[in-house]
Amino acid sequence: METDALRSAIHDDQPRVLDELSRLVEIPSVGYPGYEPDNVRASAELTTAILREAGVRDARLLELDGGHPAVVGHVPGREGAPTVLLYAHHDVQPAADADAWATPPFEPTVRDGRLHGRGSADDKSGIVIHAAALRALGGSTGCTIKILVEGEEECTTEHLPQLVQGHAELHRADVAVIGDGGNHRTGVPTLGTSVRGATNVVVRVDVLPSAKHSGSFGGPLPDAALALARIIATLHDEDGSVTLPGLHSFTWEGTQLSEEEFREGSGVFPEIGLLGSGTIADRTLSQPAVNVLAFEAPRVDEAANQIVPTARAVIGLRVAPGDDPERAGRILADHLVAVAPWGVRVTAEPGPSGAGYLVDPAAPAARAAKSAMEAAFGREALEMGSGGSVPLVPMLAETFPGIDVLIWGASDERSNTHSVNESVDL
Repeated sequence: METDALRSAIHDDQPRVLDELSRLVEIPSVGYPGYEPDNVRASAELTTAILREAGVRDARLLELDGGHPAVVGHVPGREGAPTVLLYAHHDVQPAADADAWATPPFEPTVRDGRLHGRGSADDKSGIVIHAAALRALGGSTGCTIKILVEGEEECTTEHLPQLVQGHAELHRADVAVIGDGGNHRTGVPTLGTSVRGATNVVVRVDVLPSAKHSGSFGGPLPDAALALARIIATLHDEDGSVTLPGLHSFTWEGTQLSEEEFREGSGVFPEIGLLGSGTIADRTLSQPAVNVLAFEAPRVDEAANQIVPTARAVIGLRVAPGDDPERAGRILADHLVAVAPWGVRVTAEPGPSGAGYLVDPAAPAARAAKSAMEAAFGREALEMGSGGSVPLVPMLAETFPGIDVLIWGASDERSNTHSVNESVDL
């Protein structure tokens, strides 16, 4: 198909793309425990309908034992042509702080050329991009196309081996297009070249079987929240570098990001100092990072004059591509127990993990993708790493040795993925 015909088809299809994305965003498909699982199933069913209407006639739900359904399908190509796997995910992050949104998170709203709503960028945009691409090509893809839209990317990796390795023939391909990436800036085409690995540890501190009056016992007795705070404080040194021994890191040689760009993109308050050493790219792409994802103790509005007997936290750990996230999780858990002050009781349990991945930008598929992006956007395409994680990517590489992986997507520096007022540029 000629480029001009593709441009025209995509332009004419835009209202449908917006409608499909809006309908998907309306479904609060949060897969974490405690949320309504029927919503995840509803988003899988709508995804199936969208793909069928785009020409994936056998699009269907793939059930996972104890998990949320994925969506799979395929479009046959020419005999001997390569097979391309198109990936996205239909589950989303929670929007527990709904009052902080400018508009309700599951009421898609167009404002200033952007569609706002949870999942608009991450990653229901990936679903409608794949469907729109298939419609634009009118069925003449040449390649065999396979589809995988995951339903648990945000909430767990527990069923990932069952999904990928347990249904290997459904997903076997020469190239995987991971529609869960993003762009350096709005309108700047960007090919992702890496993702970091990720894991977390749930740490619990116990000092008393029950709370005690702080007037009668405060002073000699440590409280659990204070002890946990001291434990967490040992995870960084004075300049904010991660102190855990034995974690992999390297110097990032690819596209760099200035501190000014990083500050602008994050929205951090101007007086806040940045942690760690090395370039911004080193710190966000090729070094480990530790963050406190949750801290559980009495709520401020429930405070009483008592010594807190128990406190918990979830410590998130991002690891550089090439590091073993399970080993890293054990290092983190062992450290949290070893540094416990005052003899407090500490348990630390590593959670699910996913490895990182480095894309080969010299692979034929990557070179073709970059050339196509430059033709489409009329400007040079960047190759840039991502500090985030897509657990499916390293599992694809492990299951199908030699597969080429391409990572791109519709999000940009204003998308606020995983945060309030998530949006995608239309």
